[in-house]
Amino acid sequence: MTSPLLTTPGAVNAETTDDGVAAHYGDPTREGRAIERSGAWVDRSNRGVVKVSGPDRLDWLNDLTSQYTQGLPAGAGTEALVMDTRGRLKHHLSLVDDGEATWIHTEPGGGAPLAQFLDSMRFMLRVEIEDLSDSRAVLTVLGPDRDRLVDTLDTADVPVRASEYESDLFVPTARVRETADTLTEAGAKPAGMWAYEAQRIAEHRVRPGVDTDERTIPHEVDWVGRAVHLEKGCYPGQETVARVHNLGRPPRRLVMLHLDGTAERLPDVGADIELEGRKIGRVGSSARHHELGPIALGVLKRNAPTDAELTVDEIAASQEVVVDPDTGANAQINLRRRPN
Repeated sequence: MTSPLLTTPGAVNAETTDDGVAAHYGDPTREGRAIERSGAWVDRSNRGVVKVSGPDRLDWLNDLTSQYTQGLPAGAGTEALVMDTRGRLKHHLSLVDDGEATWIHTEPGGGAPLAQFLDSMRFMLRVEIEDLSDSRAVLTVLGPDRDRLVDTLDTADVPVRASEYESDLFVPTARVRETADTLTEAGAKPAGMWAYEAQRIAEHRVRPGVDTDERTIPHEVDWVGRAVHLEKGCYPGQETVARVHNLGRPPRRLVMLHLDGTAERLPDVGADIELEGRKIGRVGSSARHHELGPIALGVLKRNAPTDAELTVDEIAASQEVVVDPDTGANAQINLRRRPN
């Protein structure tokens, strides 16, 4: 799909994963400052959107996902994971319940596969699943002024997912332009995916499929607490989560990388992270932040030194620890020798 907001003056189409929405509107640095210091809207209408309705929906999602959704208050935004039995990611859900239905957005192109999976798991429960990726668009409002900006809108039929970082509006596609114009008139700046991704990286929030791979488990990328609830009943992948949390340490750990600013390029997704010529991890998202300069998220072997200087796709980098190497070491294990 191509967003109608690409006709906004200065809009430049994003590439690869975010094709169809704006990378920027002419000044990514200014857009990044607006996200951090005032208020901005970001067109994320390429996201997959799924609606789950029916009286059993929250209990059902509680059984399927890593998040505690039973009794979820209306309007409270949260994240959840659908995992396989080994604790590896199948779907990432950003969700909110409006009291009548649960609204979910997921990665571009992910709406149909998620809806198909959920539909296959309905059994005899009173739930209905709709893929609304073509009729609803996600418009995200960020910055210190975001609550005031959202209050200028008529959201009677627009679910709002408010989280610690942002407010996501599930806007009817036909009204995306009107909604963006109202926000702009209220003082919000249009900001593209370049500035949005830079802010996300600076906040240490991983993006599924970019910062994760087929082996990723939640403890490695700081999803525990944010998208994984540790005090809930059984769900696929719980055994792995509990084992790592109580007994072991995850094999890898998330870092934010400060890249050499003299390099004229950013590393490719999936490029090797090296220490003294040895591969010790992979890089995911990268961007140029308006204050921090070029930054990236990467996943390293757990035992990699936390103060080591690294090389990423032939670019020098220093690391900022996000996931502690000892995360998950929550059990005190005393090994006793058998008496002679």
